[in-house]
Amino acid sequence: MTKLFTKLKSLIPTKRRLIQLYTALLFNANIKGFISGQIYKGPLKNACAPGLNCYSCPGASGACPLGSLQNAFANSGKRTPYYVIGIILLYGIILGRTICGFLCPFGLIQELLHKIPTPKLKKNKFTKVLSYLKYVILVFLVVIVPILYGIRNVPLPAFCKYICPAGTLEGAIGLLYNKVNESSLGMLGPLFTWKFALLVAFIVGSIFIYRFFCRFFCPLGALYGLFNKFSILGIKLEKSACVDCGRCINKCKVDISHVGDHECVNCGECLDVCPTNAIRWSGSKIFLPPNEIDAAKEKGAPLDDVEKAELEVKRTKVKKRNLVLQITAAVLAAALLASALVYYNFIYEEPHTIHVDENGDDYCDECRTLIGNEVGYPCYGYDIKLVDENGLTGETFNPANNRDKITIINFWGVWCSGCLKELPYFDRIASEYSDSVTVFAVHTVLDFDSAMGADDYIREHYPDSEMLFGKDETHPSATADEYYTMLGGTGAYPITIILDGDGIIIEKFMHEVTYEELRAVVEGELN
Repeated sequence: MTKLFTKLKSLIPTKRRLIQLYTALLFNANIKGFISGQIYKGPLKNACAPGLNCYSCPGASGACPLGSLQNAFANSGKRTPYYVIGIILLYGIILGRTICGFLCPFGLIQELLHKIPTPKLKKNKFTKVLSYLKYVILVFLVVIVPILYGIRNVPLPAFCKYICPAGTLEGAIGLLYNKVNESSLGMLGPLFTWKFALLVAFIVGSIFIYRFFCRFFCPLGALYGLFNKFSILGIKLEKSACVDCGRCINKCKVDISHVGDHECVNCGECLDVCPTNAIRWSGSKIFLPPNEIDAAKEKGAPLDDVEKAELEVKRTKVKKRNLVLQITAAVLAAALLASALVYYNFIYEEPHTIHVDENGDDYCDECRTLIGNEVGYPCYGYDIKLVDENGLTGETFNPANNRDKITIINFWGVWCSGCLKELPYFDRIASEYSDSVTVFAVHTVLDFDSAMGADDYIREHYPDSEMLFGKDETHPSATADEYYTMLGGTGAYPITIILDGDGIIIEKFMHEVTYEELRAVVEGELN
């Protein structure tokens, strides 16, 4: 009976685990995104979550600090990225690597993987040396490479693009599993294969090695570790009370040299084994001390009746405080769930007067015809704001009203390497077929007005182009761009739609295109 009780008790999540679960839900509160297969792009995405949580995760309600930091370095030559660097410094000064131990969703995933019953590889001299690898990754892939590419006006978040397993798991797989993004499967190539193989390696490693990615590869943890010594909240060691027994280091699963150093994730497990209570939480009374009676018994200290009574009073207070915390956690969890349900069930008004006819097709009252976003349908119309090298021009262009000319609509962004790769093909088509073809490149709202905006890119690369450039608008649901969503976009870029002279969709590419593909469609329509 005692063994059964002990086993059941071990299944009850600790306060730290509850906080980890709650923050993972909080940072991925866009439940609707998992169902719709679309990324949330609303105002909350301007805020950085403290832990590693991919921007492209369908549920992500905030930005990833690591991705934002790389973009900030890439744009440092244009505008000093005060906000991103400032918010990360603020997180580090207040919390340090407490973020890793309590607020990082990917850290939680690794810890849960490590609970799978298998032989475990414990820390040793080799793992301690390997733990410095993440600092090399921080300096090279997060700082140096983005800055070097940023000087050339080519944004490259190197760590996110080539390594980050959170991006592969939460972003790529999180979007690709949804049927609405099936067309994006054709865009996968060697880079995705490489990142998927890395993800598998990190998952397997996490099963056998505690926090495998976090300890050896995570540059965000490396960055926060620099603040551990100075952070307001965290595990602190009172050296005057320490007897150098080594119990804390032996208990710790990561490669610390002493409590609270740059490798410490502030999990708090060492508090229970310190015989002199030299280890404590600094800066907050939220975290409760260990059971002082058990600690006194372990030391073998004799307790008189008065001391026992005092310790029992403290224990009662701790129990009451625990109950309050558990109730508070339950209320917060219920509030989060309720807000998610309200958000999911909220119905936004359609931006256009479009109705469904008796056959289930979209019907436009104004034009008295079927319209849609698939080949064979008249294309949805929309007045898109025009852009040149100086920014918004004040004029608009409606692709559906561009009659008697072939119209090529391309959705792109300066952050999308595939988009930038194919833009020269559109520029060439616009130049060679200027009398019969209009090429309209519509930039996503995402990062449009950033330091590396569309106007900067146009000014540098296409100042005299025959292409028209436009800026999309934010969808009323704040989860995507307006015209991009209307024409079938679900999160992947680039997308290209080609209309004939009557505004009918004759071709649709949900991937990068080549010059030959574009020319074949144009020549086929002209002939």
